[in-house]
Amino acid sequence: MTEQLENKLLELARVLKERELKVVTAESCTGGLIAGTLTSVAGASEWFDRGFVTYNNKAKKEVLGVSERILDKYGAVSNECVAQMVVGALKHSDAQVAVAVSGIAGPGGEEPGRPVGTVFLGWGLKDEAPNIIRYSFNGNRAEVRAQAVEAAVNGLLDLLEG
Repeated sequence: MTEQLENKLLELARVLKERELKVVTAESCTGGLIAGTLTSVAGASEWFDRGFVTYNNKAKKEVLGVSERILDKYGAVSNECVAQMVVGALKHSDAQVAVAVSGIAGPGGEEPGRPVGTVFLGWGLKDEAPNIIRYSFNGNRAEVRAQAVEAAVNGLLDLLEG
């Protein structure tokens, strides 16, 4: 972990504790790395509620309530899917803040218009519309996933401090 990411995590922990908020994660391509990174901070149990790893579409539907229609029409690697992941994570947790991710970490899995490195990240507060951003990360599988984790943390801070 970089010193910059570590500092951002400490700032995020401070803001969440100060505002008495809990965070939930809903992850696909990162496979729990965001939750693992967040909980690497001592005392995370004060502000981290839980993490959902919904790697396949069946899990996204069953655990987070992502609609089959969204998955059929847009796919799992889409703005629409990640928005439903954010909403579902908040609905099925005690958290007030959520981050969700779905993407193509590679080396395979490319789709038309969605090359390796395409990652959708979403952030949201309970009872508010989520904010979704499409990223185009470069590098191998580990690098794409690491960039997604860093973007997830930065987005949480932006959401809470913006």
